[in-house]
Amino acid sequence: MNKRLLLSLAFVLATHALCLAQVPGFFMKEEKRKVEIPFYSSNSLIIVPVSINGNTPLNFLVDTGVRSNILFSKKLGDALGLEYTRRLKLVGADGTDNLMASVSPINHFDLGPLEGIFQSLLVLEQEFLELESVIGIPVYGIVGYEFFKYNPVKINYDQEKIVFYRSNALKWKPFFFRKLDMAIHENKPYINATVKQKDGSFIYPKLLIDTGANHGLLLNRETTEKITMPSLFIESALGQSLGGILYGYIGRVDYLKFANFKLNDVLTSYPEETAFSYVIKDSGRFGSLGAEVLGRTRLIFDYPRSRLWVRKAENFYSPFEYDMSGMTLKKIPNDNNRIYVSDLRQGSVAQRAGIQIYDELLSVNGVPMFIWELSELNKLLKSEPDKEVKLEIRRYEGEDLSNWTDHKYTIILKKQI
Repeated sequence: MNKRLLLSLAFVLATHALCLAQVPGFFMKEEKRKVEIPFYSSNSLIIVPVSINGNTPLNFLVDTGVRSNILFSKKLGDALGLEYTRRLKLVGADGTDNLMASVSPINHFDLGPLEGIFQSLLVLEQEFLELESVIGIPVYGIVGYEFFKYNPVKINYDQEKIVFYRSNALKWKPFFFRKLDMAIHENKPYINATVKQKDGSFIYPKLLIDTGANHGLLLNRETTEKITMPSLFIESALGQSLGGILYGYIGRVDYLKFANFKLNDVLTSYPEETAFSYVIKDSGRFGSLGAEVLGRTRLIFDYPRSRLWVRKAENFYSPFEYDMSGMTLKKIPNDNNRIYVSDLRQGSVAQRAGIQIYDELLSVNGVPMFIWELSELNKLLKSEPDKEVKLEIRRYEGEDLSNWTDHKYTIILKKQI
């Protein structure tokens, strides 16, 4: 091979590498087989620090259920020096269409050993702070499809770390993992599962894998008449979306099976039909799997090869439990662990004890609130029936925060579903 041919070949390879580096996506800063990124887990939601364009790192949710990266505050986007090219109207998951977002098309994301090149951001013009009130820590945005599209990504919930692999790694089956075919439709991952319902009937749903949702199994009844409600259920707020609170029902299915793994008596959400339902129907899915199920596994998403590797985590067989107090707790955003009762279930033990909406918790079982994390409180309230929980609360008179009375209550947790 002569010198001119060698130079031509070197030029072609260098040009190819340069082109790869110029496409939008997430890449390792150094050429390795894999790199690891620790994450903070709140109710099995995955939160990582992300620096945008060299600014101070911010907490972002890693979410397979969204196509675009999202920043929750236009004020924050302006402070970060983002540049915008156009505005979009977004449709919230509850069917509302009054959310406006500015598009910032070219940004650099830094996640330590990883970087996101030419990343577009949808920046919400109306601030969305509800995730902090539900999760308990500030979350400023979402990292979506771009994070997964070129490389295998392992989510290890047991060790709270993400393993990001070189694109051509994992040519062979990882030990103790089982493979599922995974379809990527409009940049979102789907698998097929088997569900035995409480009436004895079976369905074989196509399910969205949604790491950013805190439910277990969710079934959209409007997608098929084969989905049946169990005889035992409770009406509840199911979660917080960009468009508002989702309402519906909580029940159970007899079992859920995927990758030959079987989960019994799975808590299942049945949301009410919304104006957004046509999007769900068009996708062909019957529902989704959220963090309450996914957090019981270890997952390897391999978007390029359309496959999902699954392994049982240490808590795989833990029972699915729902809140036994009747209280929905939220954290006041941007405040030092002030937690209050945002909702009460009618007839619940908390309501019968005399607790009221907007009561602020001062201590639980004698432990002051600055010690507690919201996720730990929620675990306590669904831990076991007949457990005694002592609460000290502060009740304000209307909107006058200088006028309050303190009260003490004892409730006995009771299983309702």
